[in-house]
Amino acid sequence: MRFTTRFARHLFSIGLALPILAGYSHAQQVTSPPAVSGNPATVRITLQEAMDRARRNSVEFQSAATDAAIAREDRNQARDALLPSARYENSGIYTQGNGPGNPIRFIANNAVHEYISQGNLHESFDLAALADSRRAAALSTVARAKQEIALRGLVVTVVESYYGVLAAQQKLDAASRAADEGERFFQLTQNLEKGGEVAHADVIKAELQVNDRRRQLRESQLALLNARLDLAVLLFPDFNDKFELIGDLHANVPLPTLGEFQQQAGRKNPELQAALATVRAGDDEVAASRAAYLPSLSFDYFYGIDATHFATNTDGVPNLGSSAVATVTVPLWDWGATQSRVKQSELRRTQSRRELSRAQRQLLGETQSLYAEANTALDDLASLNRSAELATESLRLTNLRYKGGEATVLEVVDAQNSLLAADSAYQDGAVRYFTALAHLQTLTGELPIP
Repeated sequence: MRFTTRFARHLFSIGLALPILAGYSHAQQVTSPPAVSGNPATVRITLQEAMDRARRNSVEFQSAATDAAIAREDRNQARDALLPSARYENSGIYTQGNGPGNPIRFIANNAVHEYISQGNLHESFDLAALADSRRAAALSTVARAKQEIALRGLVVTVVESYYGVLAAQQKLDAASRAADEGERFFQLTQNLEKGGEVAHADVIKAELQVNDRRRQLRESQLALLNARLDLAVLLFPDFNDKFELIGDLHANVPLPTLGEFQQQAGRKNPELQAALATVRAGDDEVAASRAAYLPSLSFDYFYGIDATHFATNTDGVPNLGSSAVATVTVPLWDWGATQSRVKQSELRRTQSRRELSRAQRQLLGETQSLYAEANTALDDLASLNRSAELATESLRLTNLRYKGGEATVLEVVDAQNSLLAADSAYQDGAVRYFTALAHLQTLTGELPIP
């Protein structure tokens, strides 16, 4: 009887739990985000391929490229405006008559029914249009330079993120080795304590160190995950985190000489090219504004019919014919509007010259600063590599001394911490050097990284 009662209660509890679990499952299906579709295959990516993918996927770079394309079309339109234009016009005019014989009522018209079907060749000779064409060409150069600036800035971002992932992987490997080393040392202290060779305090210190190493390992895993996700957002439009980087964080990449770097920076600096083109555009804008003071000439040539019948002949008289019109427009008075536009353009030109001077000074300063940063990073990288090697050897010797009873547990822990810190600094130093090389290419346009 008691068994039956317990069984009934059990079934009753299951009956209550099933709706709750069903509701929880339904809530999970509703609130869980949809799975991101993508190719599960791992993609192997080199640095060059990463830059190509980022260029296609970068909204900022594509915006600069779009601006350059728009400016190029503006240049084409301004250039085409200088060339003759041709069009064909057809129209019919009906004018109210004035009784018998249908004399026209409006004196401006030629007949009650008038048909016009003519081709028109038009050309305008205007110094303002010529200056506007040159200005549009200069602005197109400015847009192309800004596109190049955006591209070089994107290269810095890609290099920093790319090698940041490689460094995070190296740090994770180092953290894993440190965790294993901590486990071995913890086992060693326990064994030595059992033999009466060390105090229990050593075991406690070793266990504390193991816990620290485990936390550092988890943090390194998280750092690698975040670095890979940042790079995936940069490279893939459909967010694919299944990729493998093909690169050597510690490849031997020489630094170009200062003379070579200065020559390349002087020839290929986009900021300086944009500033020079902006000054040229300012000169052309001033010329276009001043051209409004001068007369303009236009020429029109017409060929076709302008007759009372839509026909090539009317009562044996040919309707086809030609005419030419030349017009000279002389500006007389516009209440100072032209003078105001000239003043505006001169103010903008003066500001563009100031910006050119600043770009020249900035180029000189950045040439020395960026090269000094790369040179310092290269020197530090060699020192950091040596420190990591020394820290590895120091830990090995300290472990041997501890086993022989000549070193304390604090010395071992300090050696472990020194090795982990030295290895992390070495990886960060490598990323710093490659990033410094990427910054050099913002002035030269050439990335000295294979």
